Amino acid sequence: MTTLTIGKVAQRAGVGIETVRFYERRGLIDEPPRGPSGYRHYPESVVLRLLFVRRAKDLGFTLNEIKELLSLRLDPQTTCADVKQRAETKIADIEEKMRSLRRMKQSLVQLTKSCSGNGPANDCPILESLDSLEQKP
Repeated sequence: MTTLTIGKVAQRAGVGIETVRFYERRGLIDEPPRGPSGYRHYPESVVLRLLFVRRAKDLGFTLNEIKELLSLRLDPQTTCADVKQRAETKIADIEEKMRSLRRMKQSLVQLTKSCSGNGPANDCPILESLDSLEQKP
């Protein structure tokens, strides 16, 4: 079996060496055995695992969610419906974040419309509005 150094694994997966170590600590990849020199010797399959993690992150999954997805793959009782349910939950999370971002944008648009851009900062209606928001319970 061919093994890879951490540098080669990181290079092939398109991540940094510290990312590989971080994912090890988080349990997303197994800690590999060390050779007599003390260097880690990774199996080539770890590159595929790291690529999976990257793609899942790109789709908005958190590291904990990715860990769940990886464990689902290993559980023989898991069905496609289980995986689909997780993806649908992520879609709902993304839609809620989008609604929240739209609300933030609308508020900021209104705040910027209230400011002429002239005068000292201590008279700025944007800052005044933020101060009044801060005081609300």
